[in-house]
Amino acid sequence: MRLKDIMTTSYAVLRSQDSIRKAVALLRATRLDGIPVLEEDEKLIGVFSRSNLYDLLLKGIDLDKTINPYITRTPVVADMDMPYGKVSEMVKKSPVGMGVVVGEDYEVVGLLTKADMIMALFKREQILNTELRAMYDTMHSGVVSVNHNGLISFTNRAAEEMLHLCADALLGQPVEKALPFLDFAPSLKHSQIIKGRRCFINGKTLIVNYIPLDEHENLSGCMAVFQDITDFEQVAQELESVKSLNRTLDTVLQIAYDGVVVVDRDGKITLVNDTFSRFFNRARHELLGRDIQEIVENSRLHIVARTGVAELNDIQAIRGRSYVVSRLPIIKENQVIGAVGKLSLGQPEELKQLAERLESMGSQLSYYRNELDKMRKKPSLCRFEEIIAVSSQMQEIQDEARQAARGRSSILLLGESGTGKDLLAQAIHMESSRRNMPFLKINCAAIPESLLESELFGYAPGAFTGAHKKGKLGRFEMANEGTILLDEIGDMPLPLQVKLLRVLEEMAFEPIGATNTVNVDVRILAATNQDLNELIKDGRFREDLYYRLQVIPIRVLPLRQRKEDILPLAYHFLDKYRLVFGQKFLDFSERALILLENYYWPGNVRELENVVERAVNFANEGLIEEKHLPSAVQQFFGSTPIKQDSVYNLGPEYYRQRVSEAENQAVKTAVQATGGNKKKAAELLGISRSWLYIKLKEMEASSGGTEL
Repeated sequence: MRLKDIMTTSYAVLRSQDSIRKAVALLRATRLDGIPVLEEDEKLIGVFSRSNLYDLLLKGIDLDKTINPYITRTPVVADMDMPYGKVSEMVKKSPVGMGVVVGEDYEVVGLLTKADMIMALFKREQILNTELRAMYDTMHSGVVSVNHNGLISFTNRAAEEMLHLCADALLGQPVEKALPFLDFAPSLKHSQIIKGRRCFINGKTLIVNYIPLDEHENLSGCMAVFQDITDFEQVAQELESVKSLNRTLDTVLQIAYDGVVVVDRDGKITLVNDTFSRFFNRARHELLGRDIQEIVENSRLHIVARTGVAELNDIQAIRGRSYVVSRLPIIKENQVIGAVGKLSLGQPEELKQLAERLESMGSQLSYYRNELDKMRKKPSLCRFEEIIAVSSQMQEIQDEARQAARGRSSILLLGESGTGKDLLAQAIHMESSRRNMPFLKINCAAIPESLLESELFGYAPGAFTGAHKKGKLGRFEMANEGTILLDEIGDMPLPLQVKLLRVLEEMAFEPIGATNTVNVDVRILAATNQDLNELIKDGRFREDLYYRLQVIPIRVLPLRQRKEDILPLAYHFLDKYRLVFGQKFLDFSERALILLENYYWPGNVRELENVVERAVNFANEGLIEEKHLPSAVQQFFGSTPIKQDSVYNLGPEYYRQRVSEAENQAVKTAVQATGGNKKKAAELLGISRSWLYIKLKEMEASSGGTEL
């Protein structure tokens, strides 16, 4: 607060040649103690005050004379920007009841009276009280004040919440009756600060400080400031438990015969036991903080710390000998934060023999793999006859694909992730006249943007730093006279889309760093689970490329829209994994079939295969029961019982209702899981953003406009 905030801005002025009569009239009209007197240039020269007037009246001076000889030439003057503190000091020292307030050029801008100062004091007191109250109410500590008679005069919000009491019920009450657990007596009696007193109320532990309130060396009351430390005590107990557990763990590690080492996410050693340090002839403190690769040759512990993939009972050569080692990731809140390695040093005879046998088997496996790779001239591709599809919708899609396979036009395969677009692309190639020529697939999302162009179009010798001296053929040149599948085409960078468009139009391109043009004859298939129209609107996909790719668009339906295919596919995967795991006698229970057929399958055929593989792992013999299926499949219908004949007698209305409910629930869950981010929700569900917006509008309309 400054002087300009409290001064009087309504005032009259006099000139040095004005009459005493005019001055009397102005003093009577304004009821002020004085009137500023100005020169012709509007500069202040003095004040004509009531005291001046009284002196003139006593002398009997004629009222029509000028005031010039009787002006007080040294008035109390203050700058309009003077802080409140200085104003207060000036008023205390001033013998007069009014001051003149001036601006930068000494022009009069207002007056300061005793009344102005009193009103400013009231206003400042009100502001200070409001600020003090706000400060107390935002404190985490509880505050209770009493006057010198021990009557409660103030409580803050934190105190009311801790004590579960209302301020209105406490004010004016004797503290020893209203709050008997607070002991104000020592501070009120001896006017002493008392800290760290404990008290207990409603199962809480409070730590209380008592502060006497002195006013002009007289005790006016006392304030208690207290904090709930119940949670802190609980944390302290848990911390002590953790310390005890750490001491126990350290003891266990030190008596273990195996060498144990722990590394962080970056492969730095954070913990070792004595066995490990003795094996490497280093003190424990010399190993801590070192990179594990500096200590252990051929170590993979830092890799496990990054990937989170455990490696159990591996054979590792250390100092010319083979040892059995295990590496396990350390996971906290679904994040890999390090890894622990165990080096088996006991080496009993059986363990040595096992290590030797494993080394021998590893060598044999490597040999047979190499031989098998030599025998495989080319990978076998899927044919239409091998695709499991009994639903009329999928048969129509296959018929359409067979027809399209006979031509040369580009085909765009659309559909959610896991629906089988890759298999359909293979079948189209095998049905075409190019079946005996190469079929190559490249995932546009899996290869970094900086490498994708060289993968597609190759490069000339010495095209860039690190390039192979003989150059490299690109996938388009390798697939000449055959077929190439561009999977996840929606993730192709815009610069490459331009080059791909030229290949589609001219069947020609230049490898990176080359001056010659390569002509090819390649049929292009593209696949995506994204909405390319949305990508075009966002400027992330070229419209002209889109129309060149979708000469023949084929949409592969999600599994939930072709439920007739679920059970045939399930039995196909069951046969596959029975052979893999050697389970000869295994079948689905009726309840498991019901759950499989009625589940939503957001991951489509890929998810179904994973579920069957998991079930075969857990069902050792006999039937695959409900308990062998993932909880998501088991709980899909919640607590609602499924009728036994629902597999065979699902009416069209019941089917549509269930599918709609399942879609709505999946959309709602995805939107909530991503915090309302619709782009991420669409990616999580494997659907386009436009389809997600349509579903959200339908759900909002059906719920009466209620927000999700």
